Amino acid sequence: MPRKLSSISPDWWDYTTLDADLIEAAARLTPRDLERLSRPGFKVVMYDTLADFYLAEALEYITAWRQSTADNPVGICGPIGPTEQLPLVARIVNALGLDVRAGHFWGMDEWFLDGTEMAVTHPLSFERADREMCFNRIEKKLRMADDHLHFPKADTAPYRRSWDAGVRCAVMQGGQGDVKHWAFNDPPQRTGKYKDAPPPPAEYLKLATRVVKLHPLTVAQNARTSGGGNIALVPTMAISVGPAETWKAEKVSIWQAGQHDNPFGQRLTAYMISKRLADSAVPMSLLALHPNVQFNYYRGGLGSCAVEMH
Repeated sequence: MPRKLSSISPDWWDYTTLDADLIEAAARLTPRDLERLSRPGFKVVMYDTLADFYLAEALEYITAWRQSTADNPVGICGPIGPTEQLPLVARIVNALGLDVRAGHFWGMDEWFLDGTEMAVTHPLSFERADREMCFNRIEKKLRMADDHLHFPKADTAPYRRSWDAGVRCAVMQGGQGDVKHWAFNDPPQRTGKYKDAPPPPAEYLKLATRVVKLHPLTVAQNARTSGGGNIALVPTMAISVGPAETWKAEKVSIWQAGQHDNPFGQRLTAYMISKRLADSAVPMSLLALHPNVQFNYYRGGLGSCAVEMH
């Protein structure tokens, strides 16, 4: 029997196609319940202040780059959303005089517009944000060369090769979108062989960096978080790091301050990962199959799933 249609868009898969019992179990979770979801291979960490939260996120960059040498290079893959950690990374490097020239960085994703990657001059460019908020702020004598910065382009081949060029990815950071993605690994459209069921996890996990069509909820979210609510401003396609690259990272670290996904979403994916319920309609849940995942929460951003009229 086919699964129910999405409540958001019947042409897509997403978390609203899950069984009601699973959705209700996730919605009942208290913050204390969330902390108890940790298991071997999956760790839940809580922060009581946003200052501590973003500092801890920034320190993942520092920890990775301090391991890197010319002979054994190490890097980090980082998100746009959240971005508050990026200026802190530059400040720490400069204040401590850390030589991070041997370090590497992979951007997670970029917009795809008019048949190519978004120009770095565009205000919405993710590469532009990384450079302006972090790398351009690091003193020139301390920062890595430009060829150590790997940003996904419409021609994905150079970016994909960079993951197999002898640089170890110590950690891939990410945020979580409303549609429960990391990077732009959105649920697939409900069409063709996926009309009655979403792709099996093993099939989804083979996807590498690619150009993707975005779920309507992702477009709406990015308008809310980056475009002042102007949905017409946001591209409907993007370039995204894939699960294939994600599984080359030694650790996946997801950061949720309560500003991107909502109280229910923050609970759902942790519950599914903890219980090893991998379902490609909820892409983040596929991290249940990764050997080293950490979810980081700002306690004040967890909110409640109780019905409250506004």
